[in-house]
Amino acid sequence: MKMDAELLHSPVVGLAEEEEVDLTDWNLPLAFMKKRHTEKIEGSKALAQSWRMKDRMKTVSVALVLCLNVGVDPPDVVKTSPCARLECWIDPLSMSPQKALETIGSNLQKQYENWQPRARYKQSLDPTVDEVKKLCTSLRRNAKEERVLFHYNGHGVPRPTVNGEIWVFNKNYTQYIPLSIYDLQTWMGSPSIFVYDCSNAGIIVKSFKQFALQREQELEVAAINPNHPLAQMPLPPSMKNCIQLAACEANELLPMNPDLPADLFTSCLTTPIKIALRWFCMQKSAKLVPGVTLDLIEKIPGRLNDRRTPLGELNWIFTAITDTIAWNVLPRDLFQKLFRQDLLVASLFRNFLLAERIMRSYNCTPVSSPRLPPTYMHAMWQAWDLAVDICLSQLPTIIEEGTAFRHSPFFAEQLTAFQVWLTMGVENRNPPEQLPIVLQVLLSQVHRLRALELLGRFLDLGPWAVSLALSVGIFPYVLKLLQSSARELRPHLVFIWAKILAVDSSCQADLVKDNGHKYFLSVLADPYMPAEHRTMAVFILAVIVNNYNTGQEACLQGNLIAICLEQLNDPHPLLRQWVAICLGRIWQNFDSARWCGVRDSAHEKLYSLLSDPIPEVRCAAVFALGTFVGNSAERTDHSTTIDHNVAMMLAQLINDGSPIVRKELVVALSHLVVQYESNFCTVALQFMEEEKNYAVPSPANSTETGNVTPGRDSPAVPRLRSVNSYTNLRAATTARTLNKSLQNLNLNEEGGPAAFSPGNLSTSSSASSTLGSPDNDEYLLSFETIDKMRRVSSYSSLNSLIGVSFNSVYTQIWRVLLHLAADPFPDVSDLAMKVLNSIAYKATMNARTQRILDSGSLTQSAPASPTSKGTLIHQAGASHRSKPSSSPSSGSPPMPGASSSSLTNEVPKPPVREGLPTRPPYTPTLGGQAPHSQQFPRTRKMFDKGPDQTAEDGDETAAHRSFISVNLQTGLCDWSAKYFAQPVMKIPEEHDLESQVRKEREWRFLRNARVRRQSQRITQRGVTRLDDQIFINRNPGVPSVVKFHPFNPCIAVADKDSICFWDWEKGERLDYFYNGNPRYTRITAMEYLNGHDCSLLLTATDDGALRIWKNFADQRNPEMVTAWQGLSDMLPTTRGLARRVSIYLDRSKQGGMVVDWEQETGLLMTSGDVRVIRIWDTEREMKVQDIPTGADSCVTSLSCDPQRSLVAAGLGDGSVRVYDRRMGPNECRVMTYREHGAWVVKAHLQKEPEGHIISVSVNGDVRFFDPRTPESINILQTVKGLTALDIHPQANLFACGSMNQFIAVYNSNGDVISNIKYYDGFMGQRIGAISCLAFHPYWPHLAVGSNDYYMSIYSAEKRLR
Repeated sequence: MKMDAELLHSPVVGLAEEEEVDLTDWNLPLAFMKKRHTEKIEGSKALAQSWRMKDRMKTVSVALVLCLNVGVDPPDVVKTSPCARLECWIDPLSMSPQKALETIGSNLQKQYENWQPRARYKQSLDPTVDEVKKLCTSLRRNAKEERVLFHYNGHGVPRPTVNGEIWVFNKNYTQYIPLSIYDLQTWMGSPSIFVYDCSNAGIIVKSFKQFALQREQELEVAAINPNHPLAQMPLPPSMKNCIQLAACEANELLPMNPDLPADLFTSCLTTPIKIALRWFCMQKSAKLVPGVTLDLIEKIPGRLNDRRTPLGELNWIFTAITDTIAWNVLPRDLFQKLFRQDLLVASLFRNFLLAERIMRSYNCTPVSSPRLPPTYMHAMWQAWDLAVDICLSQLPTIIEEGTAFRHSPFFAEQLTAFQVWLTMGVENRNPPEQLPIVLQVLLSQVHRLRALELLGRFLDLGPWAVSLALSVGIFPYVLKLLQSSARELRPHLVFIWAKILAVDSSCQADLVKDNGHKYFLSVLADPYMPAEHRTMAVFILAVIVNNYNTGQEACLQGNLIAICLEQLNDPHPLLRQWVAICLGRIWQNFDSARWCGVRDSAHEKLYSLLSDPIPEVRCAAVFALGTFVGNSAERTDHSTTIDHNVAMMLAQLINDGSPIVRKELVVALSHLVVQYESNFCTVALQFMEEEKNYAVPSPANSTETGNVTPGRDSPAVPRLRSVNSYTNLRAATTARTLNKSLQNLNLNEEGGPAAFSPGNLSTSSSASSTLGSPDNDEYLLSFETIDKMRRVSSYSSLNSLIGVSFNSVYTQIWRVLLHLAADPFPDVSDLAMKVLNSIAYKATMNARTQRILDSGSLTQSAPASPTSKGTLIHQAGASHRSKPSSSPSSGSPPMPGASSSSLTNEVPKPPVREGLPTRPPYTPTLGGQAPHSQQFPRTRKMFDKGPDQTAEDGDETAAHRSFISVNLQTGLCDWSAKYFAQPVMKIPEEHDLESQVRKEREWRFLRNARVRRQSQRITQRGVTRLDDQIFINRNPGVPSVVKFHPFNPCIAVADKDSICFWDWEKGERLDYFYNGNPRYTRITAMEYLNGHDCSLLLTATDDGALRIWKNFADQRNPEMVTAWQGLSDMLPTTRGLARRVSIYLDRSKQGGMVVDWEQETGLLMTSGDVRVIRIWDTEREMKVQDIPTGADSCVTSLSCDPQRSLVAAGLGDGSVRVYDRRMGPNECRVMTYREHGAWVVKAHLQKEPEGHIISVSVNGDVRFFDPRTPESINILQTVKGLTALDIHPQANLFACGSMNQFIAVYNSNGDVISNIKYYDGFMGQRIGAISCLAFHPYWPHLAVGSNDYYMSIYSAEKRLR
């Protein structure tokens, strides 16, 4: 089949002829597939930062030792004639020997001073052993720990010996005297660098290493044997830190070519450009201009350190090229040590690369220690030859005619090469060779903008690229550029700094030190800057103020708070999010910033973000308000009022749709709890007392610990039931092994409840077992207790929370926390449990001490402001305080009794002199070890806040606070920062036509189109029978809801609190997991979200909670994506035994939660035993609308049509109501039909433009309504006593299941097309009442669940399928 070019780019490729392109799936939005749903909310792993120089060094002293003895050749070298003569570019025979020696010495010093002008230079010309010794020891003494250089020129003495000696002279110059390298090591010490310019120099390097080894061995011996002579001596330095550069190998002589200088090695190391140009001219290769002579080279204009002149430009290019070769060839740590640690060493090693290239052309191999890989053949040398050639080719005209010098295209070309690497490359490849050159280009104003842009694109590749760039040494350059005022650099610099700080936040200190924060403040305050650049600027500032007091102070003075507040309502969501995070961080534990915020009423301005459409922004606002109230300074009435205001605003988020927001909410409220601890202790005691006195029958069966499957009603089946406490769910859902072990358990009836005892599942069967505590010790308040408190103790509906008088703020917040402890999302409930238990714990501890001290004051209520401490706690602490002055009143009660000391691992403070607050020493107290204190780790990081905490918070409050807040954080800010570390410019995988994600999606959409097409053919022909059983199996629990996957052969079957997945084609079970709802609730509805693509499963329970699962029915562990309280007022009623019996008699009479899902709009309709239809927007994860039902009975069925914005609801009073959700709450009910006399089992709104409403009641009457007319247009009568019903959306069929165990399937004319007798099923046994029915959305399949655990699927006859 030929493919057209256009077809290739269309989303659906390779269709057979009759398949027309189906774009419906491509246009459907996906729900709950954002990063916050798919990733774990935590920061990235910190990379080990190797780029910072741990030990920057300087070479401070240089010894120049020249043994030339001008005019006398050493006996062991036969020189050629003519021979190389020049030393330091001077012919020694052109003047008297002594003068020559001195001139050469001073010239050598000048050559070295070009590279390190600040060092102390000492010449030692034709010296004796003593002179060398004196020189070296004095230099080392002055240099202390810094580096010393020893340069040795041995052209006038014999070659080094195999025994490791070099030669110097005696006093009268009549003899050559050997000087042992061993002695030289001792005098020079470490760190040192040695340069040897003499024949056979490699011998010295070898001897040096042997001697260094020998020293180490001697030291080891001395360490063992105290009588050893070395044992008394001070330790000689290790020679490992010594660097050596030698002119040639051990068996090589220096070149004697008369065109070269005699000290060729020294020339390469100290005058590289000069020697490189000479050598270039001497090569026979074709050059651009043949006539360039050695004389002409001498006349190149310019200075080495002026990059605008020809000579300076060559020097600059040479630096860039040698740096690049080294970076590409050397291992990273060696590169750091030799090329970044010490300016002089770096220069010598760059020049050493040139020496290797030049000297190898004369059969000499320079040696270094540490050894470098060979670099003389590196491709970059050709770029150097070209640059030299272009430069020299201009020389004749410049010198003769004075024409202007044309700059080298070298840097522009290298940037282009870098650009090619960036545009053309694949993911996994070697780093770009040109990175060090990009660094050099930043120095040039001409190419700076382009270099910054390319550098930004490189850093965008990910944290590895940032680490590479930092290891090349980019940091000081980009730090320096922040002083530039060029506006065009701003976007690039902001981008680069955001990338650096996202990977390594330790740079905050360097920025503040160099006033870099001012740069980003000005970018943020600039309204003409695009939003994404201001976002990066505010991210950088948020890193600068993060846990860094100096940064907070600097930014506060830079007016950061006012600048941020101006941008809180920017249309760009990421900017809003980071502005809020930045505010939250600047006033975290920094009181002057908090008061500055109060003056600008920052908290009130943040309130608007609490209803932001983007969950991450709401989250950031909660974080900011949390740190706002979490400040530890002195409390005044004013600040207490503010805290209360903020707390009540935060309380409104209790039913936010996003778990990340609610998690942040718990942490924010925990800050408040810490501040007003004594008040919360009082509230906790009241609630605990009340809970003890009020015996509430637990809704289901409070006596049974876990096994809810009653033996008398049905055979016991191994269940996941024993997971009753909410967080045990982790134990169940994550362990796939559990699911497997369930399948292996025998399914016979004798097993009874013991076959799968709770013990197999979690460490303890009590509900309070694994809740949140790290090491499984029991909590003080179990999940049951908290749940009971939540439902019993003066429970006012949470909607009436807001606007309560402030004396009960603490009670309200306690209730909010109780509510959050029962949150359907485990992370949220865990955090809330921690907070509640820590307060309950302290409260009981205080109460215990209190009873000893005074039995009468328990009833006192604590005052509103903690500044005047509650008497209750005063007395508790009094016996342990030496005098009141030692307890600064700072917002937290003084140390309570000894019994609670074990909790905070802290002893009461001894009396201290005023003005010198100190940290109490760490001594765990004896006695009073409370039974529950095991759950608090003994070695908590109580006092290791590090040096940044100054003395002023040295009172006990600091230790108190950390009890809650140490463990409580959500990782949201670090997770948000990951955005800046990841590639921003790369097209996301799902948009990349070649990516696997995209191919899988194309495959799924093709499959969907096929299912739709084939099923449509069948339903169009008309289904005449529907009784062919294609699947039957025994489900682990009584099926209460069934749901077909629209396109997979997979069906989800829910029982009371678990979900089983079956493959109905293969007839096998795919998965079974626990939904996590509390014992007294049950699953009443299920929906597939994103069924066309990556399916998620939504479950709704009758307490109003919604949970969404992923990774089910495949080989991975099911994971909860998100969960929230869809309906807040649906606290399940306390059902007694009578109610439980009636469940089996008449299922339809139970309400429960009903939902309907619109994939096209991402809206979820929810209702149930409430008086509203609540609409949730899953994109924003928030409630968008409450439609009042206007009825007094519960909603039993919901159906919506996104095209017409209509919602049809069936109600328990028999009415069917139609709402138009585009209209206001008072006029949105557009039609009410009251024709049914009883409970509506199902109301279905057809999706076609003219679609009707089909509704059925318990009495079996089916009515057809047209939403435009007030009466029904058709009525059919089916069986009475309906228990279940479903309507096929495509095939105009409906199926009714009734009490008398059979199913009738009708077509739209009311004709019975099949009566399925349900008792001739499995092994002829009689089968129970039908509990649920569901049609497949496309195929003519009907799934049926019955009360005795069986699940079967019926379909049309085989020939049709």
